[in-house]
Amino acid sequence: MKVEQTKIEGLLIIHPTVFGDDRGWFMESFNQQRFANALQELGLDVPEFVQDNHSLSQTGVLRGLHYQNAPYAQGKLVRVVQGKAWDVAVDIRKDSKTYGQWVGIELSAQNKTMFWIPEGFAHGFIALEDNTQFLYKATNYYDKESEGAILWDDPSLAIEWPLENIAEVLVSDKDKIADAFHLLK
Repeated sequence: MKVEQTKIEGLLIIHPTVFGDDRGWFMESFNQQRFANALQELGLDVPEFVQDNHSLSQTGVLRGLHYQNAPYAQGKLVRVVQGKAWDVAVDIRKDSKTYGQWVGIELSAQNKTMFWIPEGFAHGFIALEDNTQFLYKATNYYDKESEGAILWDDPSLAIEWPLENIAEVLVSDKDKIADAFHLLK
């Protein structure tokens, strides 16, 4: 596996080693020891995953920007196992020099890329193809009382969502009334 650092400390892009031939391909989708070693080499904390989540979305479905407050904050290791999505993480660590900055990456079944998003980030994605299946490992259990959301199109964040081939952005009622970034608690 190859680990690529982003412009925001702690956010990592992970490219798994894929072995392919005329029969198809094989890859380790997760290996705790290799993941831990990669994080330790970068001086980052090694998480313990406690929950896997899986969603299905059609083209234009946008989920996010979601986060959970302490003590239920979650780190997420995310990937797309079918289809294609644009995935975004926003730094919401108030003491961070990159507070309010974001990183976006295309995740797809074809590129098999993964995105490590540690605690302290809001997370969201938009499905770029029908039947996009998004799979992620979480470091903490979901707690409804600790959840938060930031408007996906908050102008102060200026996230560059790839909307040119999206006929309609489909957002849940809950995400339509999410907080503006400047109202973050």
